[in-house]
Amino acid sequence: MNRSFSVLDIAHEFIKSSVSQGDLCIDATAGNGGDTELLCSFVGESGRVIAFDIQQQAIDSTRARLEAAGLDGIAQLHLCGHEQMDNFAEKDSVKCIVFNLGWLPGGDHNIHTETSRTIEAVGKGLELLCDGGVMCISVYYGRETGFEEKDALLEYLKDIDSRLYTVVVCSFHNRRNCPPFPILITKGR
Repeated sequence: MNRSFSVLDIAHEFIKSSVSQGDLCIDATAGNGGDTELLCSFVGESGRVIAFDIQQQAIDSTRARLEAAGLDGIAQLHLCGHEQMDNFAEKDSVKCIVFNLGWLPGGDHNIHTETSRTIEAVGKGLELLCDGGVMCISVYYGRETGFEEKDALLEYLKDIDSRLYTVVVCSFHNRRNCPPFPILITKGR
């Protein structure tokens, strides 16, 4: 059997193995709502998902997707940058944080995640993770945007305390044209 898999396949398997009913999770980049919906389905009615996006189009799309799936009572959607996540969750309380860096699929490519805001959000997110918590960052960096963000993020993650966090960077070594890749982070040993 010839099976191909994507950055999202890897990310979703990682999330699935880590998140349980009742958990608190964050979708740092709601986009079209795919990860928000996935997280809501894993945490169930006893859990909570907090999702962020800077574009009203993304918030509206995510809300509609959750309503269609009957999951809208689980998520809180916020029209603001992911670097504000520490205003909505306590330190050591979050089981999973998901990022999809780049731009809104089908949206304006001039609006995209920004290096300084992403680094700030990742740093705050690491503090919010509980012991055994995970962070998954899918890095989309092609075309005119994202190279600086990718490079800065990889450099930043090199200095993360290895006694507290494990950082794994995966790559699709034989795919051309800047293939997206996942970064998987766990807190605790």
